[in-house]
Amino acid sequence: MGLPNININFSTAAATALERSQKGIVAIILKDANSTGAYTLTKATQVALQLGTIGANNQKYVERAFIGYVNPPKKVIVYVVATTEESLSEALQYFENVQFDYLVGPPDCDTTEATEISTWIKTQRAEGFTPKAVLPNTAADSEGIINFTTTGIKVDGTTYTTAEYCSRIAGLLAGTPMTISCTYAPLPEVSMVDKLSKEGIDTAIDSGKFVIFSDGEKVKVGRGVNSLQTTTETKGDAFKKIKIVEAVDMIRNDISKTAEDSYIGKYSNNYDNKCLLISAIKGYFKGLENDGILETGTSTVDIDAIAQEQYLQSKGTDTADMTEQEIRTAATGDQVFLKSKISILDAIEDIDLSITI
Repeated sequence: MGLPNININFSTAAATALERSQKGIVAIILKDANSTGAYTLTKATQVALQLGTIGANNQKYVERAFIGYVNPPKKVIVYVVATTEESLSEALQYFENVQFDYLVGPPDCDTTEATEISTWIKTQRAEGFTPKAVLPNTAADSEGIINFTTTGIKVDGTTYTTAEYCSRIAGLLAGTPMTISCTYAPLPEVSMVDKLSKEGIDTAIDSGKFVIFSDGEKVKVGRGVNSLQTTTETKGDAFKKIKIVEAVDMIRNDISKTAEDSYIGKYSNNYDNKCLLISAIKGYFKGLENDGILETGTSTVDIDAIAQEQYLQSKGTDTADMTEQEIRTAATGDQVFLKSKISILDAIEDIDLSITI
């Protein structure tokens, strides 16, 4: 008879998680006088073919996104609005129904446009979606916004602004597998950037700025951080790291989508079927542990007996004489209360070496 469908679907999501993390999707908003509309590209050579009518700077901006890091992005989705548009709302409305990992504004993205994108990203994430954006000089205090601040970026004798290189950073992040971080990722095409002292780089990173710097031999990423500064009990310092947020977003998306497609509305809400869901999620976490995304042996999923008891009490049930097992197995209408604990593996970024001679 085989496994129930929900187990199979969660196992499939886990099995493909590492593969999906190898190549991300970059979304780009452009403003152009010659062309408008949406375009989907899977390689840099398609830029001239599909976007040959737009300005040269816009074309090169899209091409930079394909450089990537370990891998190039899986695809780049471009939405072009007319230069006469006063806002980016048309493009943002389009991207509400498109799956992507990192969004960037136009190569001349100004403060107003960056703020518009930042506000949109925050709104989407507050509603349970997981888009992220790379924006120039935008201290958004959000795990969904990467605040890129490096200036004086020189490539083949041309100096680029911070905004003009946001697509490159988005492509680099999208091309970073989930098992590693982008910290110290090299940008081999960049010959020089405006110099910061080590203290200046440390201060920038600690304040949520994503910087690239020269180590004297090559230009590379300082540390893979986002703009989050205000932490809470449920969103601690770990959420300042791009790698951790990537994993959290993927897990949230996988569990939500698979539950919606294979569980919600398809099973009666009894104890046995709750256990089926728990077993399926455990299998999903086990797959992520095997792939090195989660720490081995640390993932747990169970019925949240406290939340379940509160629900029963809210419906007028006297739980004073109920055992914990009776609370766990009690009917809860159309509600399922679960609790989980996972440990996302970070990448090696700081090494302390004591040498005795």
